[in-house]
Amino acid sequence: MSLLKATQETCTIMDKRSFPDGYGGIEYRWVEGASFSASIALDNSIEGATAQAQGVTALYTVLTDKSINLQYHDVFKRTSDNKVFRVTTDGDDDKTPRTAGLNLRRVRAEEWVIPDAS
Repeated sequence: MSLLKATQETCTIMDKRSFPDGYGGIEYRWVEGASFSASIALDNSIEGATAQAQGVTALYTVLTDKSINLQYHDVFKRTSDNKVFRVTTDGDDDKTPRTAGLNLRRVRAEEWVIPDAS
């Protein structure tokens, strides 16, 4: 098993869905979607620490297989601790070339709290 595979954890996409509220309107709920594997690492660089000191939420680097294409503002949770992340970059922007030995996509994400449905 490679070191990269050893760091992967199970994650679950969170989908925002609309449902009838029973009174003629709609309400929104976050529901679990597909599961995938990802390596998630806290950005502990000077820039990341400076951003956190200025009130920005914790920043992370997320590595997935190229078949997983996370997009800007996708939301997912890490199954082991239910920590929720929101993607802050686009999965199409940073991936290994087809000829590379590694099969990876990289996105940045922030710690996030799912808002109460209203």
